[in-house]
Amino acid sequence: MNKRILALNQSLFLAAFFALPSFAAEDEALKKDLTAVIALQGFPCGEVVSVKTQAENDYAVLCKDANKYRVYLNAAGRVVVEKRK
Repeated sequence: MNKRILALNQSLFLAAFFALPSFAAEDEALKKDLTAVIALQGFPCGEVVSVKTQAENDYAVLCKDANKYRVYLNAAGRVVVEKRK
C-alpha cells in the first residue's frame, strides 16, 4: 500500500509541476495538487493559499494554517516536503 501512495504522491506532484501558474484556473489546480502532496507526506496544511516557484520543480508554499513548506523533487526523482520556519 505504501508503494501505491508513493506512486500517487509522485503523480500528483508531477502533474502540479506541469501546470502553468500564469492562468488562474491552473494556479488553483497547482494549489490543490500541492495541498494533496503535503497531506500525503503527512504534514498539516489544510489548504495551500500561496505558491511561489523558486526553480523548476521547486515551490515555496504557504498554507491557510500559516505552515510554510518547500516542495520539490530531489535528484532521485522523489517528492520532498520540508517544513520552513
